[in-house]
Amino acid sequence: MKTMKWLIKREMWENKGMLLWTPIVIAGAVIALVLTGLIFGNIDNIRLYNQPISVTIEGTARSRIAEAMGEMYVTAGMPILMILGLLVFFYCLGALHDERRDRSLLFWKSLPVSDSMTVLSKLVTALVVAPLITLGIAIAVGLLMALALCGVVAMHGTNLFGALLATPQFYLTPLRLIALLPVYILWALPTVGWLLMVSSMARSKVFLWAVGTPLITTLLLVWAQKALHLSVDAVWFASHISSRILLGVVPGSWIGFDRPPLSISPETPGVSVSTLIFNASWSTLGNASVWIGAAAGVAMIAVAIYMRRRREEV
Repeated sequence: MKTMKWLIKREMWENKGMLLWTPIVIAGAVIALVLTGLIFGNIDNIRLYNQPISVTIEGTARSRIAEAMGEMYVTAGMPILMILGLLVFFYCLGALHDERRDRSLLFWKSLPVSDSMTVLSKLVTALVVAPLITLGIAIAVGLLMALALCGVVAMHGTNLFGALLATPQFYLTPLRLIALLPVYILWALPTVGWLLMVSSMARSKVFLWAVGTPLITTLLLVWAQKALHLSVDAVWFASHISSRILLGVVPGSWIGFDRPPLSISPETPGVSVSTLIFNASWSTLGNASVWIGAAAGVAMIAVAIYMRRRREEV
C-alpha cells in the first residue's frame, strides 16, 4: 500500500502542471469573469428565478430562489469538469511513452517496483486522483460563486444566506457529484485502457496512433459499406467502439452512449435536476455494454503491463 502511495505521489510530482495547476488556472479565470460581471455588470438586468435582484424578494419567492441556487451552484464549476476529459486523455497518452522517450524507464525499472504496480498507479491517478482533484476545485468554485451572488443580492436588500444554507440541495448536490465517480471509472475504463496500451506500444506519434486508428477504421468501414456494399454496420462501430475508446473520459458521456428510461419524471414535484442526473447515471450500469467495455479496458491494461515489461526506451 505504501508503494502505491509513493507511486501516485510520483505521478503527481511529474504531472502537477497538468493535473493540478491547469484546473486551478481555469478556476481562477472562471472566478475572475463571474466576479467581474457581478461587480461591473448591470445589476438591474440580473434576474434570479425571474425576479430582478434590485427588488426585495421575500416569502415563497426567496425560498424557491434559494432552492434553485442550492441545486445549481455547482454548475459554475462545469468548465473545470469539462476540461477533465482532456487532462485524463493526454495524461494517459504520455504516461508510458514519455518515460521511454526521456530514457527514465531504466531508472524506474531499477527500483524494486513491479511493472504491474507502476501501470496500476497511473490507472489510479487517471481514474481516481485526477477526477477528485477536479471535482474538489469545481465544487469550491461553485460554492464561492454562490456566496458571492448572495453577497451581491444582500447589498440590494435581500438576504439569501440563511435560506441557501438551510436548503438540503446545497449539501446533497456536491455529494451526488462525488458519488458519480464509480460510474465515471467504469465508463472511462475502455478509453484509459486503450490510451495506456497505445502509450506502451507506440514508438512515436502516439496521438496519431491513438486517435487515427479508430477514426481510420471507421472511415474504412463506411467506405466498405457504401462502395463495396458489404454487410458491415459502420454506424454501430462508430458509436459503440470508436466513440467509447475516444470519448469515455468525458464526464457525463455515458448519458449520450446509453439513454436509460427515467424512473422519475422531470415533472414529478420535489424532484431536482441533480437527482434526475444521479439516477440516470447509475441506471446506465444496468446495460451490458458498460461491463463489456470495462472488461475490454482491463484487457488492454494487461497488455500495457506486458508491453512495459518488454519495451525499452525509444
